[in-house]
Order: sequence, then structure tokens, then C-alpha cells
Amino acid sequence: MKLPEWPLLRQIATGDWTALNGPAISSRTRSLGPRTRTADRVVKSVCPYCAVGCGQDVYVRDNKIIDIEGDPDSPISRGCLCPKGSATFQLVTGSHREHHVLHRRPGASEWETIPLDRAMEMVAQRVHDTREATWEDKTQDGHDVRRTLGIAHLGGATLDNEENYVIKKLFTALGIIQVENQARI
Repeated sequence: MKLPEWPLLRQIATGDWTALNGPAISSRTRSLGPRTRTADRVVKSVCPYCAVGCGQDVYVRDNKIIDIEGDPDSPISRGCLCPKGSATFQLVTGSHREHHVLHRRPGASEWETIPLDRAMEMVAQRVHDTREATWEDKTQDGHDVRRTLGIAHLGGATLDNEENYVIKKLFTALGIIQVENQARI
């Protein structure tokens, strides 16, 4: 007797109501495999979305990311990711992602692409100019303060202690006293 083509009909014809013996599996199902099987290597990473710091396994083939999954070795997340963390693959590979620095001049209605070096110089120049324009050596009472209140910094939730330490040292050296981070752990 030739079994029916459709898996459900095959299951009924064989009387395997639990589908444990394979009649519900199609030839297409047999040919499927995990996307991660073809990876050249797995790179350990941390999810960039919040302060929890869930571990991620980034699967790479030919120096391109092919999948991102939860890291089962992570003591924090034990292989689990929230919906945002699960969507990290789209964050790094999505067609909507910008791959260039965009700048909109004051009063302009259109964005223009500029080189990264120029963008970094613009940021550095603005930090310098703001610091110079808002610098205070002394308060009105004559107390030494050597500070600027024209710049503040709020660090990202995924910065680790060492990164926060370096940022705090840099900004303190610049006279910036409003330095915080949103780390919750």
C-alpha cells in the first residue's frame, strides 16, 4: 500500500496518532537544518539593548553574521533572549540600517553623507567650543570650581565598569561634572 503524500493523511493511514514514528514528517522537513550549522565560527557577545547584559552567540560565515542566538553558557541569561535581543540580527544586518554618517546642516531639510573622520572632528570641535564658551573658573562667591555645565553625559546601559571608569576620567579631565550612566546592575 502506497502511503498518502500529505503528512496528516499518512499519519491517519498508519494509525500513528502521536506522530512519534515519523509519518507526519515531510521530505522537506527532513531536508531542513539549523542556520547555524554552516557557521565558520561562533563569537561571544553581549546584547546591546539594556543593562541586563544577556549573552549572545554570534554565528559567522565568510566574515558575515548569519545568525545571533542566546548564549547557553551565559550565567545571566542561560541562552534566553527577550524579543528585542532576539531581533539583534536584524539590527546588524537589516536593509534599513545606515552604513554612513549622515549630517544635516543647520536650517537644511536634507541629510548629506559625510566621512567618519569629518564627523569625529565636528564632534570634537563642538565639545571644545562648548567647553570654552561655558567654562567657569570660580563661582560668584570666588570659590574655585574649574568646570563646565554646558556639557553632560549619560552612558549607555551596556557599558561595563571599565568603560564607565574611562568615560568618567575623560569627562572629569575636561571639567564636565554631569556624568551619569543608566546601568541598573
